[in-house]
Amino acid sequence: MGYIGAHGVAALHKYKYSGVDHSYTAKYVLQPFWSRFVKIFPLWMPPNMITLTGFMFLLTSALLGYIYSPRLDSAPPRWVNFAHGLLLFLYQTFDAVDGKQARRTNSSSPLGELFDHGCDALACAFEGLAFGSTAMCGRTTFWFWVISAVPFYCATWEHYFTNTLILPAVNGPTEGLMLIYFAHFFTAIVGSEWWAQPFGKSLPFLSWVPFIHEITTYKAVLFLMVAFAVIPTLTFNVCNVYKVVQTKKGSMLLALAMLYPFAVLLGGVLAWGYLSPADIMGNYPHLVVVGTGLAFGYLVGRLILAHLCDEPKGLKTGMCMSLLYLPFAIANALTARLNDGVPLVDESLVLLGYCAFTATLYLHYATSVVHEITTALGIYCFRITRKEA
Repeated sequence: MGYIGAHGVAALHKYKYSGVDHSYTAKYVLQPFWSRFVKIFPLWMPPNMITLTGFMFLLTSALLGYIYSPRLDSAPPRWVNFAHGLLLFLYQTFDAVDGKQARRTNSSSPLGELFDHGCDALACAFEGLAFGSTAMCGRTTFWFWVISAVPFYCATWEHYFTNTLILPAVNGPTEGLMLIYFAHFFTAIVGSEWWAQPFGKSLPFLSWVPFIHEITTYKAVLFLMVAFAVIPTLTFNVCNVYKVVQTKKGSMLLALAMLYPFAVLLGGVLAWGYLSPADIMGNYPHLVVVGTGLAFGYLVGRLILAHLCDEPKGLKTGMCMSLLYLPFAIANALTARLNDGVPLVDESLVLLGYCAFTATLYLHYATSVVHEITTALGIYCFRITRKEA
């Protein structure tokens, strides 16, 4: 059974991407740089290859973090912190110029948007792991993935309704990524131990702030990001969707139902982590984040495809496929309560199974959809030359 029906194929032929970036940093600093940088790529190089290369930078960054800090609670060498920053900067650059290369070579397509945002969805997990390595976040690394995944999913959800990807004056893909790679570079100078200090000691000029000055620096940063970045962004997304739904006399409940699979994914993994006798969040942070990141990538991919194919608004039951493993994992953790703290199946094996399940689900979806779109539009994924009719 394919992912794209006849109506979807017709919608793909009509689809045109629309996006607005209100960031002054992007307009006056980064866009001029990106416009020059794209010229280093030959005209025969397909935009999707640039996207994939940029994604590989973050995959390398996460791998470095695992090698030098398997539980993300010990300080890696400072050159690793610098490498994290450089690789994230290269990812941002390549992610920005792939669209310019598409316009430069007249090879823009709905597949390019799906491929680009699909890699970006997975990038949330791999950069979360890289930052966890730099800041020695340990079990809290999962929450840094959450605060990147939640705005990303809601922005994709908003795009589905407004048909325009709207990035505000201060946004994650521009200022957010800049802040993170500068944090990596800063850590290369002061060392990862800086993040493990109380916030008031790391930043003495803010030691007067109540409550926050006593908690660990990386946790304080997490709280500040939620308060001043995540919550305002989500408010912006929901308000924009509400305006569109009201204008079209639609149902806001149907619109909110599309958030349900992601909410269940997040709640399910948190419940598993809470019940886990093996403390999966602390002992296996890479497996938890990668497995959940792949499930998240599947959810985002299905949401983007629904937008490209102009599917009716509302809950997409196919998205719930990514949730099928979690009841088993939670039930297995619960058996430990009846068996002197020993689960029925070793949790390291359950986690490996979780990653295998989500990886298989994601790869099946990605390869199937790429094949269906290239066939429908008469294009190639990694070649600019069009197929013969």
